[in-house]
Amino acid sequence: MSKKKEFVDGIKGLGAEDLKVQLEQSKQRLKKLEFAHAISPLENPMSIRALRKDIARIETFLKQSQNSEAAKA
Repeated sequence: MSKKKEFVDGIKGLGAEDLKVQLEQSKQRLKKLEFAHAISPLENPMSIRALRKDIARIETFLKQSQNSEAAKA
């Protein structure tokens, strides 16, 4: 199974609060990776791109969950 599919399956079951926590953790990890890459090149600089895409996926799921909660109210 691809990493993307595993990631999406992993965040589908999370609630809004869990998504927010994971989003903050991912943003912090991105800052650390970018800082490390600025000091000395990473072995795999594509990991920065993958992490940015994961953050976007989390934000999308968070927005969808907020929209579905608003529709229910």
